[in-house]
Amino acid sequence: MTNSSVNPNNRPDWFKSSYSEGSGNACVEIAIKAAEVLVRDSKDLTTPYFGVSTAAWSAFVDHAAR
Repeated sequence: MTNSSVNPNNRPDWFKSSYSEGSGNACVEIAIKAAEVLVRDSKDLTTPYFGVSTAAWSAFVDHAAR
C-alpha cells in the first residue's frame, strides 16, 4: 500500500470497499496515513476511528480473502 490516499492538508481520504453493501448503510471505511491503515464505521462518523499497521491490515485482508 502507498501513502497516495492522504491529501495535502494531511487529513485522510476515506474510501469504502468494492464489496460494501450497495445501499451504503453497512460499511467500514478505510484510509491510508503514513504506515497505518485507519478504520471507521461509516454509519456513525462521530465515533473515533482506529489504526493498525499496514502489516496487520495486510494479514487481515489475506485471511479474509480465503
